[in-house]
Amino acid sequence: MFTNREGQSVPQVAFRTRVSGEWKTVTTEEIFKGRTVAVFSLPGAFTPTCSSTHLPRYNELAPAFRANGVDAIVCISVNDAFVMNEWAKEQESANVTLLPDGNGEFTEKMGLLVDKADLGFGKRSWRYSMLVKDGVIQKMFIEPQKPGDPFEVSDADTMLAYINPKAKKPDQVAILTREGCNFCAKAKALLTERGYDYAEIPLDHKIRTKVVGAITGAQTAPQVFINGTLIGGWEELERWAKKAA
Repeated sequence: MFTNREGQSVPQVAFRTRVSGEWKTVTTEEIFKGRTVAVFSLPGAFTPTCSSTHLPRYNELAPAFRANGVDAIVCISVNDAFVMNEWAKEQESANVTLLPDGNGEFTEKMGLLVDKADLGFGKRSWRYSMLVKDGVIQKMFIEPQKPGDPFEVSDADTMLAYINPKAKKPDQVAILTREGCNFCAKAKALLTERGYDYAEIPLDHKIRTKVVGAITGAQTAPQVFINGTLIGGWEELERWAKKAA
C-alpha cells in the first residue's frame, strides 16, 4: 500500500531543468515555500492518458484554481528535462509548470516510485495529485493500487472540487470559421470582448460546407459552441450574448 503523506513536508530535492537552452536547478523550496501549489504526477510524458486528459484538464481549469487561491500548478514526471520540454510544446500546458524528476528522487522520497519494467518504462511515478501549502501536504489523491494505469481520483476536477465544491469552471467555447469571413471576425471579437477563451477551428473552402453541415446542420460560418451547446452563427451569437449580459 502507498503511504498517504498528508500533514508532512514535501521532500527536499533539486530538479534539473532546461530553460532557454541552459541548465537550471530548481529546488523544492523555490517551488513550494510561501505558496499554495496543486501538484499532479503521472507515469510519463507523451503517454495516452497523460496527454489526452490529465495534463490538458489541469491546464484548462487553471483559471478556476487561481480564483480559489492556488498560486501554481505543477506536473511531475520521471522524465528528463528535454522530454518534458518537448512534451510541453505539443500540449495545452501554458498554465502548468512541467517539472522533470529525471532521477526519480522526488518520487522515490514520496514513496510512489513504481516498477513499470513490463512496459519497458523502468522506474516511474504512480499517478497521484496533492495540494501543498507552504511546503506541507494538505491533501493527497492517490490512484488505487491495481493493475494497469488507473485514473480515477487524481484528475483536475476532483482536486478543484476538494478546494471548492462550488468553484466556477471556465466555459468551453469553440468556433468554426473560414478564411476571409467578416462575420467570423465579428464573432471572435465579441467572444474576446466577453472574456471567453475560445478554440478556433479554421476550415478551408474545400471542406467548409460539408464539415459545418455535418456538425451543425447549417451551411455558413461562423458556428459557435459553448459548453457542448450549439449557439449558431453570428446573429444567434449576438442574441445569445445580449441575453447573457
